[in-house]
Amino acid sequence: MSELDPAFPSGVSNSEAKFQLAEAFYSRTDKRGVIQSGNSVFQRVAGHDWEQLIGAPHKLIRHPDMPRGMFHLLWERLKAGQPTAAYVKNRRSCGRFYWVFALFAPTEDGYISTRIKPTSPLRAEVEGIYTEMSKREAGGASPAETAEDLRAWIDAKGFAGYDAFQSHALATEFEARARQMGRTLEPKLKRFVDMARAISDVWEEAGRMTEAFKAIRTVPMNMRIIASRLENAGGPISAISVNYSQMLEEMSTWVKTFVEGDDCVFAHIRRAVLMGQFLAFASATEREMISTFEVPDDAYPDDVDVGNEIAQLTEHEQRFAQQTVDNLSAVEREARRFAHSVLDMKRFVTGLSSTRMMCKIESASLSESGTALTGIVEQLDSCQEEIEERLARVMDLNAVIQNNTSMLRSMS
Repeated sequence: MSELDPAFPSGVSNSEAKFQLAEAFYSRTDKRGVIQSGNSVFQRVAGHDWEQLIGAPHKLIRHPDMPRGMFHLLWERLKAGQPTAAYVKNRRSCGRFYWVFALFAPTEDGYISTRIKPTSPLRAEVEGIYTEMSKREAGGASPAETAEDLRAWIDAKGFAGYDAFQSHALATEFEARARQMGRTLEPKLKRFVDMARAISDVWEEAGRMTEAFKAIRTVPMNMRIIASRLENAGGPISAISVNYSQMLEEMSTWVKTFVEGDDCVFAHIRRAVLMGQFLAFASATEREMISTFEVPDDAYPDDVDVGNEIAQLTEHEQRFAQQTVDNLSAVEREARRFAHSVLDMKRFVTGLSSTRMMCKIESASLSESGTALTGIVEQLDSCQEEIEERLARVMDLNAVIQNNTSMLRSMS
């Protein structure tokens, strides 16, 4: 929290302005961030008269606790045409604070923002990094530098960049809010959540499978050592080690193309799934805003045309909805590519099984001198069982993604 602001009565700046969970905020600005319009919830909770809001920069309601680095990142993304969601702490005219989870989206003439009340534990985690960013800025760090701090924090949390984080955060807040209001998620949204969770589980399974693979990287070398000790009798073992080295090299290449880097198979399907989830929940957020926008009444000044705002929101929501449908093609394409890659790995595992069987045969024929080889066979048994188990789980999870994509297609 910030220190008490001398511009406000003692204690007021550290107290929260209350609003209802069901209430949603709306505002529209020009390209400079100057407020052009809004809804009555925005005006009431901000605590400013309409004449103070219309024509004022949106930073009028900015809370001093908010790090400038967050807005640096926000404007960087918006100017690049990227819809962006973020946790924002605002300040009411009396000095009280209130948190919102805001969805900002570019339009032809500027930007629109729809905001809901955040209720998940993720909000408190974000407040922690915001506090650290603000401290760094107070010490002389630039907004660009603290924006990088935020990106680093997001990476450390296991997200593949801000797009992945905002997709998770938007779905998390929308879902938590719906649950607390006694609502159930629409079937479309639930399917995107299921796919996002499946892709998260794939990452865990792939990581464990990769670790199991790494555990057998030393097997060929150990085989060669055993073969050298067996002299003439070690010929078959030496041949097996060469074959095994070749298979491990192919598997190593597979690991790189499957899970390493921003252009790997997994990265492509994860981006497609999380973008679809973001678009679907962005559409749902704007759709709710449209349904709760008040009919024109005395709460609005003459220069706020509620009908026009609803029309602009409707047009933008339909754009999000169409982008969600279009995104399903990318998910389908990447899911097929993903499935082919998993089948490649399955062939490698089958090759490992053959090598393991040859090792068992040689171990049995060497009698007591094959004791060391028996240890290798046991290691292969353990690691292959682990790899096969993880691989089967990955295939099941990809089936979840493909099935949900097909269902979403039929619902579109």
